[in-house]
Amino acid sequence: MSLADHTDILDWPFARTEDGAPPPLLAELRKAPPCVVRIPAGAAESRLAWLVTRYADVRQALADPRLSADETLPGAPVRIQVPPGGNPSSFLRLDDPEHARLRGMIQTEFTARRVKRLREPVQRLVDELLDELAAQPQPADLHAVFSRALPTLVIARLLGVPEEDSPFFVEKTRVTISQEDPAVSLAAFEEMSEYLAKLALRKLAAPGDDLISRLAVNHHATGALTLDELVGIARLVLVAGHETTTNQIALNVLALLRDDELREQVAADDGALVPKFVEESMRYWSISQDAMVRLAVEDLELGGVTVEKGDAVVISVPAGNHDESVFACPHRLDPHRDTSHHLQWGFGPHYCQGAPLARLEMELSLRSLLRRFPGLRLAADPRTLFRRGTVFHGVTRLPVTW
Repeated sequence: MSLADHTDILDWPFARTEDGAPPPLLAELRKAPPCVVRIPAGAAESRLAWLVTRYADVRQALADPRLSADETLPGAPVRIQVPPGGNPSSFLRLDDPEHARLRGMIQTEFTARRVKRLREPVQRLVDELLDELAAQPQPADLHAVFSRALPTLVIARLLGVPEEDSPFFVEKTRVTISQEDPAVSLAAFEEMSEYLAKLALRKLAAPGDDLISRLAVNHHATGALTLDELVGIARLVLVAGHETTTNQIALNVLALLRDDELREQVAADDGALVPKFVEESMRYWSISQDAMVRLAVEDLELGGVTVEKGDAVVISVPAGNHDESVFACPHRLDPHRDTSHHLQWGFGPHYCQGAPLARLEMELSLRSLLRRFPGLRLAADPRTLFRRGTVFHGVTRLPVTW
């Protein structure tokens, strides 16, 4: 049965629970083949799409070359409220070989060896920010002072963005990925792009030891990279490097502060369980909640349905990460389980390049926080902290006392 023949259509996206867990409806939908949902109108017209919810199907959809990520193709589905244009927003929304060409230009920036060299500088930043938190009147907003500030400063230094400009790109990122008026999101997107283009040209004239300088000198100056492509790479690193890690750090902390037994387990033995907890927390929260959309460029079988060329597909990472056939009792945070195969980092050619750096930030921040503030407590009802209606799950604030 084709998309157009379906009459039982659900409005997507679905709301999370009051306590921030993935929508319960996803568990029901996993019992059947992919269903049909309506992508809301915004930057593009409303359209129907297949919704993929089972772990195996999500993995297939993320890696299958017949499902295109290229947002410049006619009929490509749009989730973030920025209308598709002649240039892709980033290589994340391209297919190989162009995706691989652009991705390869920053491959060496996130190797395990290079990230290992960042361990001491990141730890210094963590300590400085915790000093600042300790000096705050109580209750203090840990999200504003710490979990938002750390990834922002790390990624600013990596890119070569002046620290005094950090508030600008934090706000422009927030508006771009929000589901507000598409015109407002587009304006923020364009302001950020203009800023990065000017910064890249300044770096070309006076390069430093940073990612934008290396892209400008080694690739743009040689003609291998256009200015638009350079901006797209920088914008992706900027958004992915601080927006996702910021919210994941806050949610890691929130998970521990609302469960004393879990916190005791993770804090024991100087945080020996922290690395496993971080991966499990990523699986549980699955913050990339409804940003994954694809366009079928060939007919294919997916989860028991025929996806026809031209069909849109929505890939639910939270649904795959809560598949009971793969993760027993998925609603429970279990730092002892093996979650190395969770899907929050992605799968296939679009697997997150920044995973080693994000892991480093999350592990150092959590270990240091548990050690420095053993009496840390929530100072608000956790149900009031979550942000709603955005493509990335997270919190608006995290009030704490100690």
